Formats: sequence, structure tokens, C-alpha cells
Amino acid sequence: MDTKTQARQRAVAPRATPAPRPAPPRPRTAAPHRVVPAAPDLPSLTHRLLPQAVRNTMATLGWWQNPIPQKPSTHLEQTIAVLTRYGWGRSLDFSPTGRMCIRGAQTLLETTGHVTAHHRARAIGYMQTVLAEHGVTMPYFAWNDLPDQQFSRVEDLLHTSARTARQNGE
Repeated sequence: MDTKTQARQRAVAPRATPAPRPAPPRPRTAAPHRVVPAAPDLPSLTHRLLPQAVRNTMATLGWWQNPIPQKPSTHLEQTIAVLTRYGWGRSLDFSPTGRMCIRGAQTLLETTGHVTAHHRARAIGYMQTVLAEHGVTMPYFAWNDLPDQQFSRVEDLLHTSARTARQNGE
């Protein structure tokens, strides 16, 4: 036999063992997706003109629909959504162009009924705790106003604070 015939026989000859098949892909088990409430629209004129006590009375009578107040972890995530939607800024709670600092976004959420004063205070406590863990002793709103502050660091603070609140069951 010449070498061409041997090469052809080797190429044509079936394998003694079947070729291994790749294992079927495992279904991925992703972490449960958390639904973060979207940033609310700016309150309507009616909402801004009616005092909260009147709105609450109207809600009791069924004439008004108040939003559902959020717990601290969700409130902190919603604060990120507000800052992303309307823009983040320093030194003013609300700027003339509509940008907000952390405290301005929280004020918007509280005045529109998306968080109670108690849960907002708890959320602030979580932010202050996270800042203290990083050696920052100033209030969060003063930290927000630092000249070299960036939105990415503000987002990190809010995400870490929300995670801490969630770990504590809030």
C-alpha cells in the first residue's frame, strides 16, 4: 500500500469511540430581579397647592390617590432614579435648571408621598453610617456639595446604603 491509500483509509475509517458531545448548558439561576419604583413625575399643580392634610383627608374619602410610601432601601434606590432622571447637582436642593442634590431628591419624594418622614430619617441614618465607615464625619448633604464630588460616588453611596438597609430588613 502506498501512503496515499493509507491516508485515505485513515480519513475514511470510522472512529472506534464516538466523538464526545458537549454537555447541555445549565440553566442560569439569576438572582431575583428587584423592581425599583421609577422616578416620579414632578407633582401636578393641584398636588402642590393642596396641603398634605387635605390630600390625606381626600384619600380617606376616596377622592385622591396617594402613592404608597416606600421603606428606606427602596427609598434610597428611588433617590438614585430621581437624580438620574432630573439630574444631579451640588449646593442647592433644587437648581433653577431642575437638577437636585441628594437632599432635594429626598424632599421631592417626601412631598409627593413616596416616603414618610420616619423612613426618610432611617435612610439618612444608613447614608451617614456608610459615610462613617469610610471615615467621613460630615453630614451627607455637605459631602454631596464638596467641589470634587462626582455623581458616580453619590450613586455608590446610595447603592451601598440601600444594600445595608436591605440587609437589615428595611
